Amino acid sequence: MNDYLKDAPLGQSTPYVCHYDPDQLFAIPRSNSWQTRGHATAPFQGCDIWNAYELSWLNPRGLPQVAMAEIRVPCESPFIIESKSFKLYLNSFNLSRFDTIETVHQHMVEDLSQVAGAPVSVSMRSVDEQACIAQLDGECLDQLDVAIEHYEPAPRLLQTTPGDVIRQTLYSHLLKSNCPVTGQPDWASIRIDCLSAPLDREGLLKYLVSYREHGDFHEQCVEQIFLDILENCQPRQLSVHARYVRRGGLDINPYRSTTAESAVNSRLSRQ
Repeated sequence: MNDYLKDAPLGQSTPYVCHYDPDQLFAIPRSNSWQTRGHATAPFQGCDIWNAYELSWLNPRGLPQVAMAEIRVPCESPFIIESKSFKLYLNSFNLSRFDTIETVHQHMVEDLSQVAGAPVSVSMRSVDEQACIAQLDGECLDQLDVAIEHYEPAPRLLQTTPGDVIRQTLYSHLLKSNCPVTGQPDWASIRIDCLSAPLDREGLLKYLVSYREHGDFHEQCVEQIFLDILENCQPRQLSVHARYVRRGGLDINPYRSTTAESAVNSRLSRQ
């Protein structure tokens, strides 16, 4: 385990704090794995989209209020927010009184931006305004009849086949990785939009499944997938968007792209 994770609340017994406490938040340095691959600057743009489903506080008269929040952490921020600490932070609002929802929003923007080391956007909405369940667009890879031999990342499986450069939108619900601290499984659906020579579908599916026993944080898994496709398939454009199953009232959805297009936050049925 990395030294900086020894003080993280993840995997440890922690007290339940129900009064507002931004000190519950814990920052983890981003891996910036692109630097070790010889890139002078990050070859992608994007953000980490968090959806918080368990957000509650008290109004001035003590009546509980509830809402949901979408949080976007820019991928260029020097830190990611450790997920259990985020949950503990949200819990700390539960018995705290605030005059308005705008006050809660202001606290969240300031606290999360300080921990991430970059401006974080927060959108809050009523539980009656939640978006409908969506379905990923494109071609699903999951019915391909492939034999799997690798359960640790195997980027050599990625390749293109001869043909013209085309736009390809492919997705899979079979992405699974493990928390690097607790070893607990993290389940996700992943969508890849690529402008390149035809991707080898079977190789791509085998590659995605190869993360099944890999231990890393959501954000770093998606960046590794992005970089492996970028380096092995040489696309002209590429975006990778993973939507992880929620845990503790939070889901994390990293998005990385060669373009500045904003990611759509469409909730899937497993979320």
